[in-house]
Amino acid sequence: MPLTDLDQLSLRLLDIAAQAAFKVEGLLLEGFATNKSTREKTNRHDIVTEYDHQSEETIINFILNQYPDSQILGEEGGHRGDGAVQWFVDPIDGTMNFANGIPFFNVSIAAALQGRMLAGVIYDPIRREMFSASTAGAFLNARPIRAVGHPTEAEALLLTDFPYADQAITTDDYGLFAEMVQRFRSVRRIGSAALELAYVACGRADAAFLGLGSAWDVAAGMMLIEQAGGQYLPIESLATGIWPPSRCVATCAGFDIEQSVLKTLVG
Repeated sequence: MPLTDLDQLSLRLLDIAAQAAFKVEGLLLEGFATNKSTREKTNRHDIVTEYDHQSEETIINFILNQYPDSQILGEEGGHRGDGAVQWFVDPIDGTMNFANGIPFFNVSIAAALQGRMLAGVIYDPIRREMFSASTAGAFLNARPIRAVGHPTEAEALLLTDFPYADQAITTDDYGLFAEMVQRFRSVRRIGSAALELAYVACGRADAAFLGLGSAWDVAAGMMLIEQAGGQYLPIESLATGIWPPSRCVATCAGFDIEQSVLKTLVG
């Protein structure tokens, strides 16, 4: 079947995103192996390193050189450009892990046109795992992946960032977290929103609950989940009007959301 113009654009943007992620691999591995200075951004739980800034600048410059008709939203540098293709760049997703020598971090890059996600990559340089998605499907190191897992909580592994240290934690929050721990087979907090979504997309986890974040945290992961056949469900009660919706529940195909505690989050 011949590729449509949109499919061709999707593959082109995916190639640019993947090349951009590979361009900062050496920088991030170097930074991971050295002592790093950090500073607080919004609070003591939200930090940044010099490698975040260097990585983002390298990625942005590469994208604008390869595809000038772009606008880029980056975690560290704000908005650049005014082109038709919108990019979402997280130069180091999992900065706290990165800064402390914990090998769970990644580069997350996604591209959209007129509100439709067309390409996304999540690259883990430690494991050399490239999760990628385009209109052609979802892949891990060029092999197709599917969001296949367990249908019920009792069998399922849940990944989450909840509860969140940088906002007031209520008694209800503790109650919800306790219920998740009791009802799911296991609950894990790995410290990287993008990898949580990638792991659901490839079947390593069954569900993810992301209740705090920004568009660049989830853009690539959202496309991965959808192209892998999973569900990406915005949390309406926490909706901010930002696209893509960064507060979400993501599940593997066939997960019974109706019988899950997660149903209370998505309505």
